[in-house]
Amino acid sequence: MSTNSVAENTAVKKMDIKKLCVLALFTALGYICVFVFRFKIQFLTLEFKDTFIVLAGFVYGPFAALGVSFAESLLEMLTLSDTGFWGALMNFCGSAAFACTASLIYKYNKSYVGAIIGLIASVFSMTAVMILMNLLITPIYMHAPVKTVIGMIVPLLLPFNILKSLLNAGYAFILYKPIVSALKSVHALPHGMDNGFKLNKRSVVGMLIAAVIIIASIAVVISLFGGTFEVVKQAG
Repeated sequence: MSTNSVAENTAVKKMDIKKLCVLALFTALGYICVFVFRFKIQFLTLEFKDTFIVLAGFVYGPFAALGVSFAESLLEMLTLSDTGFWGALMNFCGSAAFACTASLIYKYNKSYVGAIIGLIASVFSMTAVMILMNLLITPIYMHAPVKTVIGMIVPLLLPFNILKSLLNAGYAFILYKPIVSALKSVHALPHGMDNGFKLNKRSVVGMLIAAVIIIASIAVVISLFGGTFEVVKQAG
């Protein structure tokens, strides 16, 4: 084997290790977010792990988002969740629909506009998938008839999933560039990687709009669900 081949193999291995470390970091951040900021709205849980799952997808593509979605759902099922396998399955499907949709679009349009289109599409895809999963799975683990779940779609399930996905999309849009820049500064990512979403006047305006969307979504959550909104108490 030539010296160049050895050097190339070593560089590839280092890149793979860095990739695994970055994906592990996003998984850890998502898990910490669930552990610290988890709120109960009736039998639904509002948390922001999908923010970090979609960031992993923006950096490394939809398959990375899928992997982190699985890891997050498994970790949550084993340590925090009280809904077991069915809850983990719903978590995985919702997170994967959200993060894979956004990162797939961004993969082929790595720009400010691509990020916006991807995140908007992710709101619709996650909402649609979660409504379907609620219709299929909620009757099983809640021992409730499908008719009861259908009656919850408009007053609870639809607004909850729209607001949850909007919050995660807003946070992802704001955090993406700072996190990628921080990872590049410590050489966790190549400096030439993913320069499509540049920090300029337009993107700053977009971040301000995202912040407004976050504030408005929180206000609507409190307005609609304030009576049943509570922090999930951690066991032990």
